[in-house]
Amino acid sequence: MTYGELTQWVRLRLWGTQRQAKLAGWLSAQPVVNGDADVATVWGQLSARAVQDGRPRPANDSWIAACCLTYGLPLATFNVKDFAYYVDQHGLRLIAP
Repeated sequence: MTYGELTQWVRLRLWGTQRQAKLAGWLSAQPVVNGDADVATVWGQLSARAVQDGRPRPANDSWIAACCLTYGLPLATFNVKDFAYYVDQHGLRLIAP
């Protein structure tokens, strides 16, 4: 999800080939957490619970949180407010400035 969001961000900002290549080089060295049945199950549980709590969350944020929670990983983000629900209700750990 995050990889896709970065791709979208670059395209919308009309980055040139040199900047795109630099980002691609950096991304190639980063680990990628693949979505699988376990992540999808956690995503479904998170999404349903958020709706039940009266706090529906964007699918992309729920998917990112599900990946981290499934694999016990902290989430590094500048968007602390977007993930506060998952921290408060599901124990997501954040690495933030």
